Parts: sequence; C-alpha cells; structure tokens
Amino acid sequence: MATTAFPSRDDFAAMLNEQLGGENEAFEGRVVKGTVTAIENDLAVIDVGLKSEGRVALREFAAPGQKADLKVGDEVEVYVDRVENANGEAMLSRDRARREAAWDNLEKEFEAGNRVDGVIFGRVKGGFTVDLGGAVAFLPGSQVDIRPVRDVAPLMDIAQPFQILKMDRRRGNIVVSRRAILEETRAEQRSGLIQSLEEGQVIDGVVKNITDYGAFVDLGGIDGLLHVTDISYKRVNHPSEVIAIGDTVKVQIIRINRDTQRISLGMKQLESDPWEGAAAKYPIEGTFTGRVTNITEYGAFVELEPGIEGLVHVSEMSWTKKNVHPGKIVSTSQEVEVKILEVDEEKRRISLGLKQAQANPWSDFAEKHPVGTEVEGEVKNATEFGLFIGLPGDVDGMVHMSDIAWGVSGEEALALHHKGETVKAVVLDVDVEKERISLGMKQLERGGVSAAAASGGAGVNKGDVVTVTVLEVRDGGLEVQVGDDGATGFLKRTDLGRDRDEQRPERFQVGQKFDAMVTGFDRSKKPNFSIKAMQIAEEKQAVAQYGSSDSGASLGDILGAALKEKEAKKK
Repeated sequence: MATTAFPSRDDFAAMLNEQLGGENEAFEGRVVKGTVTAIENDLAVIDVGLKSEGRVALREFAAPGQKADLKVGDEVEVYVDRVENANGEAMLSRDRARREAAWDNLEKEFEAGNRVDGVIFGRVKGGFTVDLGGAVAFLPGSQVDIRPVRDVAPLMDIAQPFQILKMDRRRGNIVVSRRAILEETRAEQRSGLIQSLEEGQVIDGVVKNITDYGAFVDLGGIDGLLHVTDISYKRVNHPSEVIAIGDTVKVQIIRINRDTQRISLGMKQLESDPWEGAAAKYPIEGTFTGRVTNITEYGAFVELEPGIEGLVHVSEMSWTKKNVHPGKIVSTSQEVEVKILEVDEEKRRISLGLKQAQANPWSDFAEKHPVGTEVEGEVKNATEFGLFIGLPGDVDGMVHMSDIAWGVSGEEALALHHKGETVKAVVLDVDVEKERISLGMKQLERGGVSAAAASGGAGVNKGDVVTVTVLEVRDGGLEVQVGDDGATGFLKRTDLGRDRDEQRPERFQVGQKFDAMVTGFDRSKKPNFSIKAMQIAEEKQAVAQYGSSDSGASLGDILGAALKEKEAKKK
C-alpha cells in the first residue's frame, strides 16, 4: 500500500517563496497587497494569501488628525513582519508599508531637490514631528518660520510643503525645513517686487523693526532700511524719537542694489533742504541764538534752526577758560548766543563762536586800565619766571621776576611772594591780540621809574651824563636817582672815582647831587652809573680838544684849560 507523503512546514514555506518570487526571496520583510475581509471594532482583518489572516489597527490607515476611510473589500498594501506569530496569525503593519513606500519616494525627491508635502503632528524636544506620507521627519524649531513663532497650533495637522535638509535611511533619520520654502517664496516675491521699484520713487511703507542705527520698513513684501541720518534734517539721536513700530510712513527710495536686493530709504528727502541758502541766512559775523544739542570733547553742537547745526569748537567757547571740557561751560538744551565764523554749504558745516558773542575781557581791561594804572589782585600762580595775578574781568596779568623788586635778583624776588597773597602792581603793557597783560610791582616802590619809563624806557640812555641824587649810602656803593622822579640805579664803589682815595662811599651824603655817566643797564633795566667812566671820557675829550702827546703841553695844563672852560660855561 502506497503511502501518501504530507508536505512539511518547510515544504510549504518553499512553495510560498516560489509563488512570491523565487526560492531566494523571503516572504517576511516585504510589502505585499492584501484584501480587507472584515472590520472588527478598531481592527481591520486583512488576507494577504497566507494560511492565516492578519489584523491591523484602523488608526494606521488614517492620516494624522483624521479617521480611517476603510471598508471590506478594499485592497491595501501592508508590510509582513512575520508570516505567523504564536497565535498562528500573520504579523502585518500598514505603517511600515507606508513608511517603506514613503522612503523610496522621499529618496527620489531628495536627490532631485524637490519639495515634499507633510503634516506637523507632534512636538518633541527642540522641534516638531512631521508625517511625510508615512515617514516621520524632524522639524527643528529654528526651521519652522523665517521669524520666531510663539504659537505653532495654527500650523498643526495641515498639509504643507517642506524641504528635506538631510536623510539617513539606515538610521531612519530625516530633517526637514519649512523656513527654506518660505525664504525661497519670499525671494521670488522680492525679486519680482524689486524690479518694479526705481530710485527716487516715493512709496508708503510700514515700520517693522527699529534699531539704534535706523528702522526697517516693509514696502509690501520687501524691506528697506531707513537710516537714522535720513529720517530728518534735524538731529535724531534714536529713530524711536520720530517713528514707532507699526507706523505707516511715506519714504523715498534713495538707492537700490539689485544684486544684494538691498534698498536704502529716506524721509528727509521729501522735505525742503534747510541748508539751501544757508550762507545768506547766516552771514559771517552775524549773531544768532541757538540751542545746544550735543556736547563732545572737542566742542558743542548748536541748533540754529531745525536741520541746521553749527559747531562751537572748544577753543571758541570762552575767553578765559582754557583747556576745559565744553560740558563745564554749556549744558545740553541750553539757549546760547553765538557768532557765525564760517559757513560751508557744500559740506553742510557752520563754525560758530561762543566767546565772540561776548565782550572781550582783554579789550575791556585795556580800556579801563591804561598803561601806568595801579591794580590790585591775588597771586594765582608762581612760576620760575614770574607771578600771575588775578585781575578784574576774570583775566590774569604777569609780573616778570625782573619787575618784582629793586636791588635783588629775580629768584630772590620770587621767594618774597606766595600763592593766594594780595599784591599791588602797575600796568606796563596790554596785548589784546595775544591776550597778555604785563605788570610791574617794583615800579610802585620808592625810586621806581616814572610813568614815561613804565611805558617802555628807563628815561636815560647809555653814555648819557646825568645829575643824580644820593638815596642811600652802602658799603658797596651808592643808591642814586636821576632827578626827582627818574630812574634809580646803583653806583659801585670802584666807580666813585679814578683814584683809590675817591672810591670811598662815606665821603657822600644822602641828598647830595653830582654828575655821573650811564654805563649800561642790569637785567631789570635798572641803569648803572659811574663817576670814573665820566672822568675818563672828559679826559679824552680834553686831550682831543686842547693838545696831544707831542704838543709839549702837560696833562695838568690841558686839564686846567678844560676846567677853566667848563667853569666859564657854567657862569
């Protein structure tokens, strides 16, 4: 009796493999077509031609946020995880089938650089999940929109295009971007809009953003920069002083760079230029009132009218305050009176003078205190060459070391006075242009030079023979004075006569008068006198007039004749 051989499980698997495509191709791990035979609760029963059917959850047949549209008899594609599980049923997956099909399609689109449609359906750390027809992709938060989005709810569960940035099938990793699509669309709109714009065109726009250097204005799909210097002709420290976000403004297109798609805008260009005819409105030497708008280390800016500012340089701010920060002389928003020094319409510059609009204290001092006037002031500073004295009108005068005191050296004279001391002096010279006042203190002492001498000279010249009066007898010589109010000077012991017996100061008395020759001046312009030099000069003159060395006349005869003539002239 012949026995019938029953096929084993392996034989059945081999036959099934042969039916599905050959011995070398496994049935598991493939996408196959099946038919819905029944729907039980939330499961669909699907026959894929195996010995047993498989069950798949209905949610796997539904799009995100929607219900499954499935009925008995529909043909669907599913992925076979296993031919048979422990319960003898086929392990099927609609998600895996859709995913595998989606990956095949996405790889083609990624290589071609095409957009793909997807739906944002979930939120994860750092971004969102997107369903790309079965494949799940990651959408980083920075790639959702061109600008940060606070509420993503309106974008959820809506089919929209995405750009694949990166994908790795082996790791199951896909990264997409919605921002790239928006930027591309925006660039197309910008390109079309920028072609329709022209330089000089006036257009309305909406202020979208404000920065320290200007504002960005939306011109209907493309932004232009309104720089802070082009908002108004008047000084604008910050754009928010004039405009606010959301304001509709009328602007003029200044420049268009079609390569970089950058547009420069201006508002002040729509106003009349205040600088036109500025030279006529503000003539040189004219005096005007303005408001201080800005203070720097090198000066202060003064607004003469809206849109026109001039600079008062630090050197033109005060007659008397030198090397002082402008902020210590004027303050912001202060109304000041200025004088026009220079106007340059092309460079839009006006040089102003603050001190020129005020009285010159040096001129005032010269008018009120002519040369020879006695003044009184406080010693402001003592230097190695003299004393600076504070004078009326907030000006300073200088007493040179040689004009501090008679009969002492300059260093010794400086040591006699100190800062803060109140002293008296006489005006020797005033130079308004150089802003200098020369003073003298010794000229107020006994025997000081006269007013004529104070104005520039000692009243005597070198070589003059003058009559002097003894003021004081000292061991080293005599203190003498020319006339009653002339210059005083010193006559050394050795200059009291040619002979040693004559060189004795004690033979003179205070008030005694005699003739002497001016031989020169010391550093303080004080004359030096000499009887000896006068005698020698008279001897030479007598020899030349009455005889010579070979005439036979003795020196006594010559001098006797000269003395007789001199006496006769006196009589």
